[in-house]
Amino acid sequence: MAQRLHRASFSADAPTRTSSLPRDDVIDQPLRARRLSHDLPPVASGPRRFLVDVDETIRIVLSQEDTDGDFQISVVDTGPKFLPLGTATSNGFKTFDIRGTYMLSNLLQELALARDNGRKRIVLDEARLTENPVSRLSRLITSSFWNALTRRIDGDGLEVIVADPKNRSRHLIPRIYIPHTETKLLSYYEEIAVSKPHLKLEVVRLPPIPDDPDFVKSLNDKPGLLALAMEELPDGSLKGIPFVVPGARFNELYNWDSYFIALGLLVDGQISMAKSLVEHFIFEIKHYGKILNGSRSYYLCRTQPPFLTDMSLQIYNQLDRSIDLQASNISWLKRAIGAAIKEYHTVWLSEPRFHPETGLSRYRPAGKGIPPETEASHFTHILEPYAKKRGMSVLEFSEAYNDGTLEEPELDLYFLHDRAVRESGHDTSYRLEKRCADLATIDLQCLLYKYEMDIGTAIRELFDDELDLDSDNLGEFRLAPWPATVEGYKAPHDSWRLSTSSKQTSQEWLERAAWRKANIDKYLYNPSKNLFFDYDTNLNQQSLYESVTALWTLWAGCASDSQAESLVNHSLRKFEELGGLVSGTEESRGTVGLDRPNRQWDYPYAWPPHQIMAWVGLERYGYLEDAQRLAYRWLYMMTTAFVDFNGVVPEKFDAVKLSHLVDAEYGNQGVDFKYVPREGFGWMNASYQVGLSFLTVHMRRAVAACTSPEVFFKSTGLSAKAANLDDAVVAAMEKLEMPIEAVT
Repeated sequence: MAQRLHRASFSADAPTRTSSLPRDDVIDQPLRARRLSHDLPPVASGPRRFLVDVDETIRIVLSQEDTDGDFQISVVDTGPKFLPLGTATSNGFKTFDIRGTYMLSNLLQELALARDNGRKRIVLDEARLTENPVSRLSRLITSSFWNALTRRIDGDGLEVIVADPKNRSRHLIPRIYIPHTETKLLSYYEEIAVSKPHLKLEVVRLPPIPDDPDFVKSLNDKPGLLALAMEELPDGSLKGIPFVVPGARFNELYNWDSYFIALGLLVDGQISMAKSLVEHFIFEIKHYGKILNGSRSYYLCRTQPPFLTDMSLQIYNQLDRSIDLQASNISWLKRAIGAAIKEYHTVWLSEPRFHPETGLSRYRPAGKGIPPETEASHFTHILEPYAKKRGMSVLEFSEAYNDGTLEEPELDLYFLHDRAVRESGHDTSYRLEKRCADLATIDLQCLLYKYEMDIGTAIRELFDDELDLDSDNLGEFRLAPWPATVEGYKAPHDSWRLSTSSKQTSQEWLERAAWRKANIDKYLYNPSKNLFFDYDTNLNQQSLYESVTALWTLWAGCASDSQAESLVNHSLRKFEELGGLVSGTEESRGTVGLDRPNRQWDYPYAWPPHQIMAWVGLERYGYLEDAQRLAYRWLYMMTTAFVDFNGVVPEKFDAVKLSHLVDAEYGNQGVDFKYVPREGFGWMNASYQVGLSFLTVHMRRAVAACTSPEVFFKSTGLSAKAANLDDAVVAAMEKLEMPIEAVT
């Protein structure tokens, strides 16, 4: 049964997923009869099957249909889109015509999978080629994509996980860094290095303080994997705990990606895998001081948007509620909440991320030099003027700057903000460029409010209103001053309370939540514009970039009812496009061109996290119809891309052009595959599974038929707001050559 995201739990009354009508070859046209087989009467007596020579048919399909040579069959290919296949009942003598992009691309995919399994000839069901696209994509995510994205760090899994597409250093030797106190893990990996010499694995023990900026910079030319949590088996041996990676060039555990991935896993019933992600986060907080941006050495100074409390509670609510398991479930949740408390105090409520004057937190990581994980030419336009001034090449200047032999204070400030952008997860955006470290963003305040409410509520409702912070699991740490005054933060750090000095109670956490909500209202809400904005702690004013993350106030529950009403009635339409919610408004982004290129987290790009957060938040405040409308737009865009482009499931979309072919600095991920998509992309997979739980059966059928949102909304009367197309929507539809007369 599909599960609905709802506050800190999943609703058990979500509609069951049912089969949808098959998609016709012509989008948004009445269903028509498919061409019938040459050897069967007009009404087939049973499912049609084909006898197929795998290698030869792949060759024919590619030579005839793959006109752009990318090993995919898509709508941009100009082949005849027609291929006869021999039927199994006639031993291949009689044929049936396979027509259209969708059927032919499915044929290529099924044949590629058969070849992977060593098959030379197969009997192929027609149902695989005409499969309802919604059912097919959801099935692939559940049964194939999650498994393909699963990794583990141990002797069996190292060969896959040590590969790092982002490693541009001169040293490509596989390397793993072990936390200083994890002597058992150190011995384990040293034994692996000896027993598997072909790996050429280098095992390195980290110092007691692994995130010292100078130390982390010294690893730039020696990048490596960071050890994660392991399970001790009954015989005393160790086994890596599995986790899911985003995919494509991101072949390691990530922070906020994992939250959304976990939601998708929970919808698909993979509770144990979702729980494993939390285990790794607890391990990272204990040993690396934070939930890392990603589990590579160059991320040691950076975290990402914090979701651990909601992630843990979502999983807890799906655990087996048997009486004999209740104690262990509570014990697990206490460990997770305790780790979140440590992260809250030592990362988000500690300077420099915390700004005592306003009581707000910022993305402001430590670090030195140029981030090494970026594309080789990513900073060329920034570094060129400095290199030219010194009569050096960009490469020479970069090496001298990273070595510290050259000082450029302006460049130091630029990279401070750049690292903050990457910590925010929104890399990159004109919203944050050259100022992120000074911004108390609305999204971060929402997440921390959610931490405070989740922790307080869990302590009160589940832990009998008291929680000991276990020093054995977490280590002893200092608690940030409360009340959080400027004077309190000026006091010596060693005068702050120790985590073991007293039990945690709900009262302080709920007071912290109320205090943060007041600060959000004071500094970030703009009633005249009906929107929440980031607050610039350097300029002491709001930054008036209109960001869709303002809707995160609905997800977190920190918007008042009147604020929520204003957001929905006045601001939601600013971000809503044909394919869902864009990251920000076109006006806020400003003009783009050769000298000011697109940024991937700006208009017109749309990302899974923003969709999921909005759907859940809107439903939380009673705006289910709006959530369903947005979910329909998103799933329509995903499904049409899947149908028209050989099953593609990308990292992001252009929601205005309804395209995965994006013109941004990093291009797109999850699109570079041959024959068959094997992974999709982590949080995009999740958004599909979560989004389906918001759709009615009728909506799901319409998505499967690739019925455009405006046609569907007009015909069903789902939303008066959706049916009344404004000039911008009409213009966009004209650009896409969609039939305006059908919806006006």
